[in-house]
Amino acid sequence: MNKFLIIGLGNTGDEYRHTRHNIGFDVLTAFVLKHGGLFKPDRLADVAEVKWKGRMLICIRPTTFMNLSGKAFKYWMDKEKIELENTLTIVDDLALPLDKLRVRGSGSDAGHNGLKDIQLTLGTDQYAKLRFGIGNDFPKGRQVDFVLGRWQPAEIPLVEQKINRCGEIIESFVSIGLEKTMNMANNLLFE
Repeated sequence: MNKFLIIGLGNTGDEYRHTRHNIGFDVLTAFVLKHGGLFKPDRLADVAEVKWKGRMLICIRPTTFMNLSGKAFKYWMDKEKIELENTLTIVDDLALPLDKLRVRGSGSDAGHNGLKDIQLTLGTDQYAKLRFGIGNDFPKGRQVDFVLGRWQPAEIPLVEQKINRCGEIIESFVSIGLEKTMNMANNLLFE
């Protein structure tokens, strides 16, 4: 059975729940629930197993806080003996507008502390990322408040639509691979 590690980045704690920075948690939670799975606390992460079309997906929400995400990523990749090319990291992205998703097989951390720690821990940026655009509609000097803020009511329908599409992107990644998934996902249009 092919095995995959799907990592949703976020911070633990009620004050971070459903914030822009926790969209990785929200996407992965929706995906696991769709497939009838449940997260359970485990070492360095909440973990759920999803079996889908002959594949095993180990889904983790690191409990190490965002800035130490690499520790949980590496631990579960090694523990489950999963190759780096069979990992997908779901993360918020300020540089992408709210109506965009982007899948890449490599690339910089773009100033994202969770990705920065993963890259430092792994010693490479050559791992797949699903970037969820959160936009950058904030006044100068208010980036932290924006990222750690909750969605505006008018944004929620689009966010929910994108969360559902992210589940399809995860399924595509584990079934048809990175290249075909990028071709499909990077051309999606949202309204």
